[in-house]
Amino acid sequence: MNAAAEVAVAERPLCVGLEGSLIRGDLLLEALLVLVKRNPLNLLRALGWLLRGTSQFRSQLSSRVELDPAALAYDADYVAWLRQQRQAGRTLWLCTATNGPLAKRVAGHLNLFEGVVAGDTASIEIDAPARVARAPRWRAFVRALRPHQWAKNTLLLVPLLASHHLMIAGSLLQGMLGLAAFCLGASSVYIVNDLLDLPADRAHPRKSRRPFAAGEVSIRSGLILAPALLGAAVLIGCLLPQRFVSVFATYYVLTLAYSLALKGRVILDALVLAGLYTLRVIAGAAAVSVPLSFWLLLFSVFLFLSLAFLKRFAELDALRRQHRLRAGGRGYVVEDLSILQSLGTAAGYLSVLVLALYINSPDIQALYHRPKVIWMLCVLLLYWISRVWMLAQRGRMHDDPVVFALKDRVSIGIAALATVTVIVAI
Repeated sequence: MNAAAEVAVAERPLCVGLEGSLIRGDLLLEALLVLVKRNPLNLLRALGWLLRGTSQFRSQLSSRVELDPAALAYDADYVAWLRQQRQAGRTLWLCTATNGPLAKRVAGHLNLFEGVVAGDTASIEIDAPARVARAPRWRAFVRALRPHQWAKNTLLLVPLLASHHLMIAGSLLQGMLGLAAFCLGASSVYIVNDLLDLPADRAHPRKSRRPFAAGEVSIRSGLILAPALLGAAVLIGCLLPQRFVSVFATYYVLTLAYSLALKGRVILDALVLAGLYTLRVIAGAAAVSVPLSFWLLLFSVFLFLSLAFLKRFAELDALRRQHRLRAGGRGYVVEDLSILQSLGTAAGYLSVLVLALYINSPDIQALYHRPKVIWMLCVLLLYWISRVWMLAQRGRMHDDPVVFALKDRVSIGIAALATVTVIVAI
């Protein structure tokens, strides 16, 4: 390009499309998700608006939802390129056919544009640079499923192990089918949760990289994928006893309730999290049709309650270190750190107490030839609980304790020693 052509390009105003260029994602669907999160019954209202036509649907949403320009999924590379163009002296205009008020707020937020062109933009040439090569889209879809979180669902195999039915082929098959159903169902819930939490996730330093928050996977894809995964989970569940399907349905409904409202309720959110972990154990017993041990259930409740409080403690401690006083979307404040630590360690130690009482109960004699060896589990559990809480106090705990345990060498070593202990006790 010669000098004259370069000058001509620099003098030509740059028209930037709001949706699909500057911002990734579907703003109309984002507004719908915000409305549904306020009140799930709003979904029925939205369907009524849609039946009256797209214009009525858009008008009703725009009058009820005002998206925060700071919480949108901007194309960071494109924004950086626009800043370069602005610094080079080029005039930038933001163009939109349907989102004039939002475009004005976006323009004010970015402070890049000369003004906004709203209305019929069919005759306007939208200019954009070549896109930077990105990772294959299928990887973003896989990340959206959060497969690393499937490790939590191995809790379904605990009743199978505790009843010593692991080597029975039929029971093992049922256990694995139950595990597969929960993995698919959990991914469905994770997608719903990510869609409903888009603004909060984009404000979070780590969660902002999630596929939906970053705009790597479209909201429309998520709305298709979530029910598809749920349908697949239900089909697998139908191959198992009816009790398993009932427990799975309870888990899914409770998880949705947690995503929609309960995660913002102090203490109740931790109880629900503990309940969701415990429901996995109950589902495992239902899948293989073995009696659910009272001891196992009580142990699970206290241990998972400790982990739930640990999760909240780690999140709140991270905010404290950033000099923030309150967790967004939660009911906790930094002054709650000490009480969360007390509640969490107490619940963890109670799980050790339940394990110790179980070792001294007549029930253990039927399953283990060397029940006294199980005392080693108490020592290992005491050490692990004390250690994770100490690490949390030092600010070295991941905001998901399960993810931490899967990556922590000491935790993996303790799990291996616990496995050897149980084998020796048998």
